[in-house]
Amino acid sequence: MDTQPNHITHTQETDLSLLLTGIRLASFWHRDQRRRDPFGTPYINHPLGVLDILHNEGGVTDTVTLLGGLLHDTIEDTDATAEELRDHFGEEVRDLVLEVSDDKSLPKLRRKQLQIETAFHKPLPAKLIKLADMIHNLRDLVAAPPQSWSLERRQGYVVWAQAVAVGLAGAHGGLELKMRQALTEAKQAFGLDGE
Repeated sequence: MDTQPNHITHTQETDLSLLLTGIRLASFWHRDQRRRDPFGTPYINHPLGVLDILHNEGGVTDTVTLLGGLLHDTIEDTDATAEELRDHFGEEVRDLVLEVSDDKSLPKLRRKQLQIETAFHKPLPAKLIKLADMIHNLRDLVAAPPQSWSLERRQGYVVWAQAVAVGLAGAHGGLELKMRQALTEAKQAFGLDGE
């Protein structure tokens, strides 16, 4: 006799199923996007990298946070909607992705300033995602910088990332250490050693 409940409970099996669905949908939503590196790397490598940093380097096991990391750029950079995220993953994941999404109606400089100003007030899962996102971006910036980015633009990203990281202090010691390491490597690579 089947004793399975009719409602979804979070077990390892359902969590894995949700993550696999997230990978499939994120791959679809980002299918036409490429990173700006010299190799034209498929964009999906970035959300997968954020997921990897959260789980394998940060030890994060919360499925909502992992899905938020995987899907963090979908509303901001694809045609995926908040309603689609809610329908596939629930309100908690949708709300987390919205929390880490920029308002694209604002000018870029204002969006970047808001990230600095609001970092401290974000909920913990959003802070973890932001740390993993910036760690991945900084590592990529050092390893394969966008061809169109001048040295000044690369330096500007590093300085901005450090300012955001100040507001994330206390979120996760391990990820903060990885962030400091990524910042140090980027500063050395782009001539900001004295900062």
